[in-house]
Amino acid sequence: MFWIIATVILLVVVLTLILFRVEDLSYLDREKYSVSNASPSAENREVLERIREMGRAGRGLRGKARLMAMRKYMDSLSDGLELASEFRHCDNPRGEWVIAPGADTKRRILYIHGGAWVAGSPRSHRAITDRLSHVANAAVFAVDYRLMPEHRFMDGVRDCRKAYTWLAENGPDGPGDASFILVAGDSAGGSHTLGLLAWIRESGLRQADGAIAFSPSTDLTLTAPSNRNNIATDAMLGPTFGGLSKIPRPIIWWATLAAFRVSPASPVASPLRNNLANLPPILIQASESEMLLDNARRYAAKAKAEGSPVQLHTWAGMVHVWQIFTPMLPEAEQAFADIESFIREIESRKCGPEVGQT
Repeated sequence: MFWIIATVILLVVVLTLILFRVEDLSYLDREKYSVSNASPSAENREVLERIREMGRAGRGLRGKARLMAMRKYMDSLSDGLELASEFRHCDNPRGEWVIAPGADTKRRILYIHGGAWVAGSPRSHRAITDRLSHVANAAVFAVDYRLMPEHRFMDGVRDCRKAYTWLAENGPDGPGDASFILVAGDSAGGSHTLGLLAWIRESGLRQADGAIAFSPSTDLTLTAPSNRNNIATDAMLGPTFGGLSKIPRPIIWWATLAAFRVSPASPVASPLRNNLANLPPILIQASESEMLLDNARRYAAKAKAEGSPVQLHTWAGMVHVWQIFTPMLPEAEQAFADIESFIREIESRKCGPEVGQT
């Protein structure tokens, strides 16, 4: 019996080493970044209360009931906001056009929402897409990609790819080439955003003019230090995912493979582990207190090392994807002002002579 158990354990170890070739990326943690010293605004207390409400919405529920409660709460995040944009439903690809008054519909943004690939929708992120349409003077298409567990992870990836290909040649009023394209997303959607850029490059398609990622996950192997070190300071992700720190990583990798049907070390699931050369300008925003901070830092460091222009800007004490709390939260307004500057920089590069990388 002992030898049978030992053989099984050895087999599992060997299979783990073969299936999950997880390169050690700790060398990327050596790069230093400036840290915002500003204290969170008074409005941040209200944001923290709303995060606690989200947790209470699923209290006592399990399984599908808990997931449905989380989805319902997320969809209510933009309720009550005075949004000036026009919202148009689209069936194929499935999603929603968000058009600010006077926006140039040849300028387009593909927005990929977050929600851990199991929640979120174009409706839940209207505060962000409305604001993006205003600051970019562009029509935003919020793709309603298929979610887990009803669908496979790769179904959602394919939906994003289809939406981008279609967006380049179609606007809210019908066929017509885009004059300017951005891809943007938050959290899980931020990871899809960064993964999409590499796929566009490899497919030989018209590349986006730039990309914006709010607190992107970038790496499902959960090997970045902040994935464990920032559990206590992450009001959004800590209570939900903090328990993973007690589980050995190989077990998490096997569970991820079973749920996603994709290895967590795959570049599709973890864009950090892809070739990051020859990508368009990227702006990443993250919070110093969140679990995904080092995921963003590692991606920025690797992309820069491989020659792609990327900027990482961090805020102190903000919740995960605090940009969704615009206009109530001053730091969210600061983030969109930062995005507006980033877009102007991209446009100046397109119009003028080439300049050095950021």
